[in-house]
Amino acid sequence: MYGFGHGDYIQLHAENGETWRGSAEVGAGDTIRYRFQTPSGETITGLSDEWGLILRDQTGRTWRGFVE
Repeated sequence: MYGFGHGDYIQLHAENGETWRGSAEVGAGDTIRYRFQTPSGETITGLSDEWGLILRDQTGRTWRGFVE
């Protein structure tokens, strides 16, 4: 997945062409909570900190990455 953001709005694009739209919410310490949804209603959520990002979908698949 790759994407862009402005403020707390983020848009991601998956390798299969699907678009995920969502937001970021600053949490305690250096953590940020992410929530994304596709137009068809699928969701992924996740957290990031200074070490990286982890996202998980409704079926348990996970993605690990980083935010630049």
